[in-house]
Amino acid sequence: MMAGDEASADLALIRDAAREAGTIAMRHFRNDPDVWMKNGTSPVSAADIAVDTFLRETLIGARPDYGWLSEETADNPARLSRRRTFVVDPIDGTRAFIDGRDTWCVSIAVVEAGAPLAGVLECPAKGEFYEAQG
Repeated sequence: MMAGDEASADLALIRDAAREAGTIAMRHFRNDPDVWMKNGTSPVSAADIAVDTFLRETLIGARPDYGWLSEETADNPARLSRRRTFVVDPIDGTRAFIDGRDTWCVSIAVVEAGAPLAGVLECPAKGEFYEAQG
């Protein structure tokens, strides 16, 4: 598969995953999800964890040779030896999410050698979706 074809396939994969992740997040949105503080200063909700779990299982299941870097998962330096890495923020804007504001999204990118190849923002509370391919 050519590099452009791989990036297109990755974009399709993260697009579909982000849409489903947005549906999962919306089940929790304005529904009083459990919230706690990580590292004493940053809130995390049950929705963050549910979305993170879904994305990790889905994306790594589809691309087991890719690395994984997520705001809600302990970093594994093994990702540095991988050709490509998924970079994820399951709910980008957790404070807004918790407060019931619609200014949050699911953020997913595929990065190779520090350069983004594909990225999506799924903003289900606003009904917006953005994607890019490098």
